[in-house]
Amino acid sequence: MSSRKDSLASRRHFLSVAAAASAMAAYRPHASAAEIKHTTQPRRLLKTLKIGMVRVSGDLTDKFAAAKAAGFDGIELDSPGIDVQATLKAIEQTGLPVDGSVDSTHWKITHSHADPEIRKQALEDLHTAIRQTHAVGGHTVLLVVGVGTDGTEEEVWERSLRNIKQALPLCAELGITIAIENVWNRFLYVHDGPANQTAEKFAQYVDAFNSPWVGMQFDIGNHWKYGDPAEWIRTLSHRIVKLDIKGFSRADNDWRDITKDDLPWADVRLALDEIDFHGWVAAEVGGGGQDRLTEIAQQMDLALNIG
Repeated sequence: MSSRKDSLASRRHFLSVAAAASAMAAYRPHASAAEIKHTTQPRRLLKTLKIGMVRVSGDLTDKFAAAKAAGFDGIELDSPGIDVQATLKAIEQTGLPVDGSVDSTHWKITHSHADPEIRKQALEDLHTAIRQTHAVGGHTVLLVVGVGTDGTEEEVWERSLRNIKQALPLCAELGITIAIENVWNRFLYVHDGPANQTAEKFAQYVDAFNSPWVGMQFDIGNHWKYGDPAEWIRTLSHRIVKLDIKGFSRADNDWRDITKDDLPWADVRLALDEIDFHGWVAAEVGGGGQDRLTEIAQQMDLALNIG
């Protein structure tokens, strides 16, 4: 286990350097702006966002330029579906790198499906995402590993694990990490369950791959409804290779802008410090034009005290 931990930790460090050149069941009011700013020292994290959030006119180069002007350090694309030549042109003209991609078919074509032909297509799409991401200089493919409605937890676990493992040789060849996101997919948590759930099953699932090419792209806001994100960060620890960030309000049971929620951001920052996280943080919220993108980047700075 220690060798796997060291391997994943080293991999996470490599990703950040190369890309750059229990629990809380009760509602807790969000911290004041002063508390958000000053409970920890500024840290260097790299901000990225999903390409679908960039809603400006023009071509891909214009979208990259808008993201960079808003204060982002990189951008995540959707794959399959990357126009490699247009992306390379956008990178060259703007200087904004692609840090990774999101598997664009993982919700509909699942690795956990009972039909082997659908699982075969899911694997082909993952292979495509790995190749396209590598072609544009990215280093992670975000993946929803399956859907709980595909079967029992044991069936979803075994089918998805077996299917995704087949992509690991290509990951190793091209240097791409599969970054599993914690989402509302009814797998590895109880969807209608309490607010004090833990990340233990997520950790066990990642460990079952026994590979440095599989980790977590932990979404800080996604499971605030179900557990304490700071404790989930501590549990997932070295398995976290990347972060997603969004806001959620337990009080309203609804999504919110980052820092306009009731997430315990001070605790989240402390947990990230404890696991010594350095790397990419991807916004996954409602996007918009230039002003909206700038606002999101500033909210990320405030929530995580990015220096």
